[in-house]
This record gives sequence, structure tokens and C-alpha cells, in this order.
Amino acid sequence: MTRPINLGLIGAGRIGRQHAGDIAHRIPGARLLAVADIFEEAAQKAAADFGIPKAYADPRPIFDDPDIEAVIICSSTDTHADFIEQAAEAGKHIFCEKPIHLDLERIDRALAAVEKAGVKLQVGFNRRFDPNFKRAQELVASGAIGEPQLLRITSRDPAPPPIEYIKVSGGIFLDMTIHDFDMARFLIGDEVEEIYAAGGVMVDPAIGEAGDIDTALITLKYRNGVLGAVDNSRQAVYGYDQRVEVFGSEGVVIVGNVKPDTAVLTNIHGEHSAKPVYFFVERYTESYLAEVRAFLQAIREDTTPLVTGEDGRIPVIMGYAAWESYRKNRPVKVKLDG
Repeated sequence: MTRPINLGLIGAGRIGRQHAGDIAHRIPGARLLAVADIFEEAAQKAAADFGIPKAYADPRPIFDDPDIEAVIICSSTDTHADFIEQAAEAGKHIFCEKPIHLDLERIDRALAAVEKAGVKLQVGFNRRFDPNFKRAQELVASGAIGEPQLLRITSRDPAPPPIEYIKVSGGIFLDMTIHDFDMARFLIGDEVEEIYAAGGVMVDPAIGEAGDIDTALITLKYRNGVLGAVDNSRQAVYGYDQRVEVFGSEGVVIVGNVKPDTAVLTNIHGEHSAKPVYFFVERYTESYLAEVRAFLQAIREDTTPLVTGEDGRIPVIMGYAAWESYRKNRPVKVKLDG
């Protein structure tokens, strides 16, 4: 019989509600005992919607509750490191949405607190758990395409986020491309040693006025010689465009877009099929579910989480390297120990 694990949820926004719904309805053996959100009405609504016994404005009671074994942190980015440290001090295992923080010193302090407490930390890079991307990684790792040589990642959102979010997100390389940096490491199984980033404002001038860009092309050079390319846009009018290709000495693995259906109509006017699903919650529904299941499994089996704190740290370093490259218009070395 699966050992039940009692959880606390911090943050009852969109992604917090996604996890709450999964735990309530699709993950047997996990129970949410409490939810906290700075907007207490959001916590109360989540509690009512998902059968969570307790709701708070402050997460402190969650950390103090001896019945809660682990916490899921879905609050704003600037709170992640603080809550990780408080949870670690309280002896709770931790699942935290990305990024851990935008300041590398704060990330390192949080990781040190986790190590000192001996608790588990899994970072929410959910795309590793997407069945299609996961299969691509397995094929590459198995040698099915021979020696990897080229990687291509296309990642385009259907519409830009609010300008107020962009102003505090760290910009495109830290709020959007950060997922692609994680996928780049995951798919090839090696570290990127050099990044060259080009970009511009092609979607909305307000994004440029906020100090960000909305369109980017990033080239990657790996330690093992593989070359990679990532292209990003904050607006793909046809839907959520998420594709991957890894080319090797003996073949290629390609992951296309997920669509509502695979029916293709062919007539005198041509071939017609459904557009990609429109938003990330639809595209990655199964991956959100799988990553929480993996976190719970790591707790039950006392194993290392599949996405560690270091896995959360390195894409942030890559994001800052990309910003430096963009601003200096030259390749930049990725310094993982810096």
C-alpha cells in the first residue's frame, strides 16, 4: 500500500491551483492539509474548491505543523528562496516552482539550507516530465541516434505576459528561455560551455520599454562538442509552439507540437489540421502531474529528486550569460562555479 504523504501548499495562483487539483483528484496517497497565500481569499477559495482543511495568509503555520511532511511552493519568485530556507529549517521536503530565485547568492544560501537540513528539494522544471520530451531524452541517452551533434528547440508563447510581470521576471532569458536551457541540458546530458544570444523587440514596443526583448535566437556550444539552437517568441498567433529536434550520427529524434486532435482534412484547397493547443496548462497537463508524483516517490523511496537544486541553479546562470551575450553582442562562457 502506498504510504500517504501530507502536504502544504504555498501559493494559490494559477500553478498552485493546478497542483492542488492534481493532488485532490489524480494523485492517490497525497493529501493537502493546508494552503497559504498572501491573498487569503485565494487560499480560502482553493481550500473550498479542493477540500483542503486549513487556509492561511501566512505560511508559518504550515512550517510549524508536525503533520505536514512536505511543502509545494508556488508563490511569487521573490519569495521562493526564503520559503525554501524556512521549510528546510522546519524539516520539510520541498517542491519549488522555478526559478529558485533571480539572485545567485540567494539560490546558494537556499541550497545550503537544504543540504544542512538533509531534506529533499525538487525544482519545477516540468517539461522533463512531458511524455514526448522524456521519450526523446531516453532515445538520445540510449544511443538510438548515435552521437548527438545538433539540437534545436523552438519555444514560442501564444501571447506575451502582462507588462507588470515582465518588469519583475528577469526578462525573457530568465522567465521563458530558462525552461529551454533546462531542456537543453536534459536532452543532451551535458553542460553548455558557451552561449551567444541575439534578440529584438518585434511583438510589442512596451516590452522593450520595460527593458526586455520579445524575440530571441540563442546558440549553444556544449563541452562535448554538440551545437544547439533555441528560438523564442513571446507571440505565436497560431498557439503554443513547442518543438524539439536532436540530430545525431545515426539518426534524428523529433518532437512536434501537441494538438487537440490528429485528424487531417485533405481537399481541393490543401491539407488542414488542428492548430497547437493554446496555452501551457493544456500543453503540459500530464507533466505537471508526473513531476509531483516523482517528488512523492523520491520521498517514499528516499532517493534523489529527478530535478535537483543544482538543476535549478544552472539554468539561471545560463540566463544571465545569455543576457550578457545579448548586451555585449558576443559569445559568453558559462561559468557554473561563479
